[in-house]
Amino acid sequence: MKLLPISGDKLAIGFSMVCVAHCLAFPLLAVLLPSVTALPMEGETFHLWMVLAVIPTSLYALTLGCKKHGRKDFLLYGALGIVCLVLALLLGEHLLGEAGEKILTVVGAVIVSWAHTRNFTLCQRKTSCPCPEQPAE
Repeated sequence: MKLLPISGDKLAIGFSMVCVAHCLAFPLLAVLLPSVTALPMEGETFHLWMVLAVIPTSLYALTLGCKKHGRKDFLLYGALGIVCLVLALLLGEHLLGEAGEKILTVVGAVIVSWAHTRNFTLCQRKTSCPCPEQPAE
C-alpha cells in the first residue's frame, strides 16, 4: 500500500507534463509534420480527458500525502492548479484567446506538478512508521 501515493504523485506529474507538452509542442508538430493534424488530439476533447485524469489522481495522491506528512498546503496548491486547468478548459480560447488558454493551462500544470513534487519529497522524508518496532537480533 506504500507505493500507491508515490505512484499517484508520479502519475499526476506525468499528466501535467503531457498537458504542457500538448499545449506547447502540438502547434510546432502540426507545422513540422502535417500528418499529426489527423490525430484526434486537437481541440477541447484532449483537454477534457486530461483534466478528467488529473483531478482524481491529484486529489488521491495529495490527500494521502497530506495524511502522511501533515502538510495541507500542498493539497491547496494542487487544488489551485486544478482550478486553473478547469478554468482554461471551461473558458477556452473563445474567451481567453489562444495565448490566454495556453498560459492558464501551463500555469495550472506547473502548479500541480510542483505540489506533487513537494508532496512526493515530503512523503519520502517521512520516516515514522505506524508498524510496531521489531526487536533487534
